[in-house]
Amino acid sequence: MSIQKLENYNNKDAIQEEVRILTDTLEDVARQLIPGETFDKILALADLSIEDNYHELLTIIATLTNDELAVISRYFAVLPLLINISEDVDLAYEINYKNNAGEDYLGKLSSTIDLVASREDAAEILEHLNVVPVLTAHPTQVQRQSMLELTHKIHNLLRRYRDVKLGLMNRDKWLDELRCYIEIIMQTEMIRERKLKVSNEISNVMNYYESSFIKAVTKLQSEYKRLASERGIDLQHPLPITMGMWIGGDRDGNPFVTADTLKLSAFTQAEVIMNYYDEKLDSLYRTFSLSTAIVDVSSEVLVLADLSEDSSVYREHEPYRRAFHFIRMKLENTKQYLIEDKKLEPRYANVKEFQSDLLAIKSSLEENKSTALIKGEFTELLEAIEAFGFYLASIDMRQDSSIHEASVAELLATAQVVEDYSKLSEEAKCYVLLKQLQEDPRILSATHAPKSEQLQKELAIFQAARELKDKLGEEVIKQHIISHSESVSDLLELAVLLKEVGLVDTETARVQIVPLFETIEDLDNASDIMRRYLNLDLTKKWIAGNRNYQEIMLGYSDSNKDGGYLSSGWTLYKAQNELTKIGEEFGIKITFFHGRGGTVGRGGGPSYDAITSQPFGSIKDRIRLTEQGEVIGNKYGNVDAAYYNLEMLVSATLDRMVTQMITDPEEIINYRATMDDIVSHSYDIYRDLVFKHPHFYDYFFAASPIREVSSLNIGSRPAARKTITEISGLRAIPWVFSWSQNRIMLPGWYGVGSSFKGFIDQAPENLEKLQTMYENWPFFRSLLSNVDMVLSKSNMNIAFEYAKMVEDDDVRDVFNIILDEWQLTKNIILQIENQTELLAELPSLKASLHYRLPYFNVLNYIQIELINRLRKGELSADQENLIHITINGIATGLRNSG
Repeated sequence: MSIQKLENYNNKDAIQEEVRILTDTLEDVARQLIPGETFDKILALADLSIEDNYHELLTIIATLTNDELAVISRYFAVLPLLINISEDVDLAYEINYKNNAGEDYLGKLSSTIDLVASREDAAEILEHLNVVPVLTAHPTQVQRQSMLELTHKIHNLLRRYRDVKLGLMNRDKWLDELRCYIEIIMQTEMIRERKLKVSNEISNVMNYYESSFIKAVTKLQSEYKRLASERGIDLQHPLPITMGMWIGGDRDGNPFVTADTLKLSAFTQAEVIMNYYDEKLDSLYRTFSLSTAIVDVSSEVLVLADLSEDSSVYREHEPYRRAFHFIRMKLENTKQYLIEDKKLEPRYANVKEFQSDLLAIKSSLEENKSTALIKGEFTELLEAIEAFGFYLASIDMRQDSSIHEASVAELLATAQVVEDYSKLSEEAKCYVLLKQLQEDPRILSATHAPKSEQLQKELAIFQAARELKDKLGEEVIKQHIISHSESVSDLLELAVLLKEVGLVDTETARVQIVPLFETIEDLDNASDIMRRYLNLDLTKKWIAGNRNYQEIMLGYSDSNKDGGYLSSGWTLYKAQNELTKIGEEFGIKITFFHGRGGTVGRGGGPSYDAITSQPFGSIKDRIRLTEQGEVIGNKYGNVDAAYYNLEMLVSATLDRMVTQMITDPEEIINYRATMDDIVSHSYDIYRDLVFKHPHFYDYFFAASPIREVSSLNIGSRPAARKTITEISGLRAIPWVFSWSQNRIMLPGWYGVGSSFKGFIDQAPENLEKLQTMYENWPFFRSLLSNVDMVLSKSNMNIAFEYAKMVEDDDVRDVFNIILDEWQLTKNIILQIENQTELLAELPSLKASLHYRLPYFNVLNYIQIELINRLRKGELSADQENLIHITINGIATGLRNSG
């Protein structure tokens, strides 16, 4: 969670006071709504959890009726939600205070720009920096939109509590309003009754743009320019933050993503940003009452004013208002054309024309000594146009390589080019594909041969992409990602499909082909694949047309599930080093797209540390990273939090670009050799348990809520690519989410302890060597700090209760293997960190967990009881959703569980 980045923050008393108010209010509401006997049991469970008296707590839970469990589950699921709100409000106050007071904090933009400004190439670095958070449809956030809106209202109310304490607002009135919202929460369904559609996911994420992203991005962009200017650096058109989007274009394993959803995503985004522009123009129209009887106005503005249909006599001497009226009318016509295809005139051909009209007004104000009017909303509008255009966020397309291969094979067969493409060798495949791309101008799909449903869907979505780019501009879709990229032919197959709709030809590629390397094997092979791909004459032309950039996506989730935490982290690190060097050999910029999830097991953890721990030199000037699930709400749920987290992303990227922590080449070579030895052992330990132990699969499905997680209405995508019959086929999200729920957190640490112990046992000085690595090497420090955090959120006493759900003794024994490794990992991590307890370097997170863990620990025990009853047939179909409420409450408490 982002709050842990402010370790100097000393307002613990304020948080505790607010939490006390929230919990007291919840208690009052619950006392009113819940029968007295049941309410007494809630208080008893809360006291027992704080006292760590779980034996008696379990005894009480076992005696509760299903109806009582329903009420009590809701109560304890709401508690961590309210605590989260208090912490988020506190974070917002602290950031604003430190900024206004001129105090420093980790990730502060002004301090980072100071670091860059002393360099000769400062202007070039700051001009071209681009960080892209990409919002994805992997929601482990199962709360309904209604609950999220209520959360937002309580957040805003809690922000005003300082006014209450100062006597600026009536306390009783404030408490009544707070109580009202909490009463509504307690009487509102927390969980979606129906599975989300892609259209729901699109509309849900748009709420974050309207509430926080647009304002935070424009504010950051303006501040970025201002800070550079103060240091004598004149920037032209910097875009430190632009936004990305997967929802509507990511069809990998999601049959519900189609050409229609891609269009819906693009047009919904266009509507959101153009509505924002319209609101700003309306406000500016009402504000700019300047009269030509008092001020001079440029001829350009007078031309715009004369084109206006605002013929009111009261506007006769107010050209700025008439100019804004004309611009607004022209923008509305543009929106009608782009979204509904209504060909109204006049309209803007592109966003540059819209920007040009506004810049004409700006120039007139500057020329006539009215520069104060440029600040505020006018500047926000201009900054938004630069950052968002008419498209808001670039939509990535993504599909699995096997679907591309099947589609191309069908095209080649029906066009009588190759009868059975899939049976060809890799060399033969590349020969056939390159011939199609370089020599054969035919559209393979133009034949009258019938097409499979899959091929029709693929061709339709590519055609939709072409139409959207032609209409909304090139930026609306810039990349197509290939999941499970295993060969050069995987990349060329996509090129053939893009060629079918005119998005690729022999000279240019209007959509960049982006391989995604995600398993350990794929990451190991990535360098060889990219070297051969980059060596193609065709590829060189495509990359040259993309300003010499080639993006590569790195998969954290599948590599972790495939090889464990250490193996994943180290393989990703090495792959970046090797791929960066290959890019330098070919004279191109390799840029990386980090497919990070919320939890450590999926590449999560503190964003600042994650970026600054990347290999030095691997970030040229651009980095993209996914933001997923409940993490989006936690980091970007309000403007202040969004600004702070975006500021950290920009600062961390700049820091990593200019700061080389290790300057001795021999030292880093030594470190890498050590890691190779340790990681090899870790990989074997992890694989031996997860893929080779005969009882692991049965243990996982019996001792975790995986089946219940898979039935949650958490997104439009199925939980598994096929069926949940094996670990390898299970998607990374429910895999990690289930281990979070049973509090083992296995993907974030398993195999770490034994592998480090093996290295330490080899020589007496090896522990000291690891301690030195921890002190001096950002990558290693971040790697271990994340393990520390995950261990602190695990609870092996609770995990043991989940293990009791396993009926077979041999299968249950898997828990003992996990427990031994957990204890060893904890001991070893503390030795390397030179600490005596977990979270020693993160006191704010430790304090946060201290007052939240007892409450959602209760939910774990309730969840276990409910699952046992479900498996015994003691829950009705309607009561099964009680398990979902506990899942939501636990995820809310953990905050980075998906």
